[in-house]
Order: sequence, then structure tokens, then C-alpha cells
Amino acid sequence: MSGEEMLARRFEEHRPHLRAVAYRMLGSLSEAEDAVQEAWLRLNRSDAGAVENLGGWLTTVVGRVCLDMLRSRTTRREDPLHDQEGRVRLPDPVVSRADGLDPEQEVLLADAVGIALMVVLETLPPAERLAFVLHDLFAVPFDEIARVLGRTAAATRQLASRGRRRVQGVVPAPDPDPARLRAVVDAFLAASRGGDFAALVDVLDPEVVARSDGGALLPSPVRRGAAEVASQAITFARLAEAARPVLVNGLPGVVALAEGRAMSVMAFTVRDGRIIALDILTDPERLARIDLSAVVDDD
Repeated sequence: MSGEEMLARRFEEHRPHLRAVAYRMLGSLSEAEDAVQEAWLRLNRSDAGAVENLGGWLTTVVGRVCLDMLRSRTTRREDPLHDQEGRVRLPDPVVSRADGLDPEQEVLLADAVGIALMVVLETLPPAERLAFVLHDLFAVPFDEIARVLGRTAAATRQLASRGRRRVQGVVPAPDPDPARLRAVVDAFLAASRGGDFAALVDVLDPEVVARSDGGALLPSPVRRGAAEVASQAITFARLAEAARPVLVNGLPGVVALAEGRAMSVMAFTVRDGRIIALDILTDPERLARIDLSAVVDDD
């Protein structure tokens, strides 16, 4: 085996981990792939033989690439959760069959990175997001992160701490019993299909937030409060009828299918038996880029 082939094999061993880092940093599966590919190109341009810890080196390179991509993104819009047209920009969901993740998805979502966490990460400034993701989610030492940011280790520690405070209290700890979560989602769908306003309000937290990328499902990108969200849910009973159970980022969710094509993906965040957040992706272009083959083929 040549040196180039050996280097390629070693890189492929790290690829799943690098994709996981880039996905948490960018919230986009396609951009995460681009960042990983850029890391491969930089590895080829470097003196790989002098790299003692290839995994650590690649992780910091991917972090640096993602940081540049995030900074470029923020120059194009002021609000990290909205695009230039004012629509909500939801992170890409990872959709799998309701009976479990495949091995590649398990690596990608190893630390239970639900949509709720991804939404909060979208609100963090780039440097804060990098410090929190690399340290808290991937245990990269602060001195290594500091070199990526061009800051001191102490300043980097403060950035991670700020990110941690924003996440805590907003993202609930996942319920260890998936069946309980699925029961809440099923209750929401049953009430939507039946137009049962009272049952919908009962399954929704009083302060529930529903976010959508727009379209016919939720023309207003953000709705708040159980009554408002319940009223809107009744209007898309047709989509509830077409919904089938899936896992969205490892947690119970639904995808609505029509003639084998996805019309929407819904991710639910549940706390104490009630839905506190509902994130809905309806953009046809983005849905077309998401791998739903396992779900659609099972139709």
C-alpha cells in the first residue's frame, strides 16, 4: 500500500467523527460534507508525516473551516435563525426509521444532538459556538481551541461557558423512555387529525413554540402559546393524516409523505409529558436534499 493510500485510509477512519463535528458547527449536512472535504484537501497539502495526533489535528482543522463558514454566513444576515427573506432557517434534520438509527447515524448523533440543541447552537456567535461544541461535545482542550480562535485559553474557556449557559435550561434532558415521547407525539397527531382543540392544548406546553421555514404549513415562521399552535395544527390535519413515525435526530418525530415524496418533517421537543417546541421543515428543495430513502422505501 502506497503512502497516499495509507493516508486516505487513515482519513476515512476519522471521517464519521469529523462529520459529527461539522454538523454540530454548521447545522447543515451538505456544508458539513464540504468542511470535511476541505480538511482532506488541507491534509494533502500538509506534511502529514509530522502530525503526531491525526484525529486531533483534523478536528481542529474542521473547526477552523467551520468557523470561517459561520463567519461568512453571519455577514449575509443579522439574525442567525432567519434568512434574508425573514424565514426561519432550521438546521438540517437527520431522519431515520422509527425502529432505530443505522451505524453511521449513530456516530453522527452520538451525544443525542436533538433539533432543540441544534436550534440553540444556531443562535450562538461563531466563536462561542466553536468553543462550546469542541470542548463540551468533543472534549477538545481549551488550549487547542484557543489556537483556532487566536485567543487565550482563558478567553476560550469563557466563550464555552457562555455557550453552556445559553444551552442549559433551554434544551431539556432527553426522556430515557422513547415510548413515552412517542406517545406524546401520537397524541398530538391524533388530536390534529380529529380537529380536537382541547386535546391539542392538553398535549402542548402553555409556552410552546412552533417554528417553520414557511410555506403553506406555517405561513408565519414562529407561533407561540398552546392556543395559537393548536389552532394552526388543526388547519394541517391533511398533513397529519399523511404522517408516519420516524426518528428525527434520534428522537420521535414524523414525516408526511405524498406519493413517496416528503411534504414535511416535524421534530418535537418534549418536557414533562408536553411538547415545548415543534420544528417543521417544509422547503421542497431542502427536503429533496435530505436522505429519506429508508423511510420512503418502507412505504
